Amino acid sequence: MDSHGHEDGAQGLHFHDLRHAGNTWAAQAGTSTRDLMTRMGHDDMRAALIYQHASKEADQAIAERLSACVDSYREAQR
Repeated sequence: MDSHGHEDGAQGLHFHDLRHAGNTWAAQAGTSTRDLMTRMGHDDMRAALIYQHASKEADQAIAERLSACVDSYREAQR
């Protein structure tokens, strides 16, 4: 490991890269904005929102949850 914390094959990889990837994956897994803020040690919501990227997978998950809500409502009305 060199003075920058690099091991063989990890040149150009920085702590911030790992932090960003980890927080992005946490957000994609459904972590709330408040939990991301706590995880990162931020008081400002804008910092946490950076990690909550819109994605096709997120859009699909939202659509499925909304559809389930509508289905539940319709079942309750019968």
